[in-house]
Amino acid sequence: MATSTAPARAARKGPPSILLKTVVAVTGVFFILFVLVHMYGNLMILSGPEAFDEYAHHLRTFGEPMLPERGLLWVARIGLLASVLLHIWASMTLWRRAGSARSSRYAAKPKTSYGTFYAKAMRWGGLALLAFVVFHILHFTTQTVTIAGEHASPAERVITSFGVWWAVLIYAVAMVFLGMHLLHGVWGAAMTLGLNTSLQRAEQIRFVSILLATIVVVGFLIPPFAILFGFIE
Repeated sequence: MATSTAPARAARKGPPSILLKTVVAVTGVFFILFVLVHMYGNLMILSGPEAFDEYAHHLRTFGEPMLPERGLLWVARIGLLASVLLHIWASMTLWRRAGSARSSRYAAKPKTSYGTFYAKAMRWGGLALLAFVVFHILHFTTQTVTIAGEHASPAERVITSFGVWWAVLIYAVAMVFLGMHLLHGVWGAAMTLGLNTSLQRAEQIRFVSILLATIVVVGFLIPPFAILFGFIE
C-alpha cells in the first residue's frame, strides 16, 4: 500500500540522480585506471627487489626538472582524493535516495532479493575498501603502521610485510571486495554512460567486467602469495 510521497520528494532534493550516477561512473573509470597502473607497479616486485626499488624511485622523480621531486605523485594523490570524495558523496546520496524511495512506496518491508543483497554488498564492500585504502596508505606510504619492523627500502618493506600471513590475509580479503566492486561497477558505469545499447553489447560488457575484475584480483594477489611462499626474497 502506498504511503505519503513527502519522503520521496525530500529525497529528490539536490543534484539529479543521473548526474550523481555519472559522477560515480566517471570517478569509477579513474579508479580503474589507477588500479591497473598500481597493479603493474606491484608486479614489478617479481623482477626482484632492485627492479621494484628503481620503479619506486622513478615514480618520485618522474617529470623532473619540469616537475619537482614527487610532483607527479602529489598531483595523482590530490586527483585521487578528490575523486574518492566525489565518489563517496554521490554513492551515499544515491544510497539514501534509494532507501527513502523504498520506505515511501511500501507499507510492508519487501522480501530480500539477490539484487538487494548485491547492492548492500557493494555499499558495505565499498566502505570496507575505503578502510583498507586508509590502512594501506598508513602502512606503505606514511609508514605510520609497520609490520615486522621498519625498512627504508620499498622492496624490503613489501617483502617483509607479505612474509606475515595475516597481512596477506587482510590484503586477500580486500582484493575480493575490490573484485566484487569492479564486477558490478564496470557494468553500472557502462549503463550510466549509455554503452549498453543492445543485448550483444550487454553480454560484451558483462564479459569485460568479469575479465577486468579477474585480472585485477589475480594481478594484485600474485606478489603477496609469491612472497609468502618464498618465491621472492
